Amino acid sequence: MKIGWEGEEEDRLAAIRAAQEMGRLEAHVTGTPIVIANEFSEVQVSRVETRNGSRLMIKSPRSGQWVSLCPLELESLTWQAPATFSAMIGHPFGPLITEDEQPPQNKKNTNT
Repeated sequence: MKIGWEGEEEDRLAAIRAAQEMGRLEAHVTGTPIVIANEFSEVQVSRVETRNGSRLMIKSPRSGQWVSLCPLELESLTWQAPATFSAMIGHPFGPLITEDEQPPQNKKNTNT
């Protein structure tokens, strides 16, 4: 008998895809990564060249989490109030907006 959870296979496949994507990005790192740390956290920041231009890859060695951000996504950080970052820190590893709260994507006009 194998013990598992609902969505286990989807989680496994998502982890494989994320590892493959990180490998592709790491193959195109430009320059030396920068490590920024204090007593609470440590991150490694790298510039990555992609076919669509430069991105910033931010990795957390302690948690294994990472994100790759384009210039517009980075700029959007400057638009945020301190409360946004407090909310993200207060709810780590979870979205600020749940799936139910997100606006519909590519919704077609049915009135034509």
